[in-house]
Amino acid sequence: MPGSGRMLNPARVDAAIDLAYGGLILVAIALIATVEFGIGIAFAVGVFSAYILHVVWKMARFDPDWMTSVVEDAVDDAVDDAMGDSVEQVVEDSMERTVNGSVEQVVDERVATQVGETIGDQLDSVQARVEAVDDRLDDAAVPDQATEATETSETR
Repeated sequence: MPGSGRMLNPARVDAAIDLAYGGLILVAIALIATVEFGIGIAFAVGVFSAYILHVVWKMARFDPDWMTSVVEDAVDDAVDDAMGDSVEQVVEDSMERTVNGSVEQVVDERVATQVGETIGDQLDSVQARVEAVDDRLDDAAVPDQATEATETSETR
């Protein structure tokens, strides 16, 4: 057979390995039941550890991206758990400081400008009214003085 050039069928080899592990698990159960409990448990732990290694090897062989995607998912979850809250808090604090400072500055500038313009306009309006009243009073006072002057000259 070595010279025939035929390869072993991978599916048959995997089936044979799985059956062998099944047999070893049965031997471990028999050892636990018949021989000393500690010896059976030690053998069972060894069999299960080897079987886990076999399954990981098989998964890596048939689906090479499996290990990469599992590790990537685990790292993403760990990073999200570790950094998610702290990054969110830092961004929130930074935004709050920046926005509060900017808004306060803009509001202060606009209020000062608007108040200055409004008060200036109102002062101009009041000044114009006062001047108008003064002019009316002056106009009313001039004829009264002229009337008084005429009345005084007539009485003499």
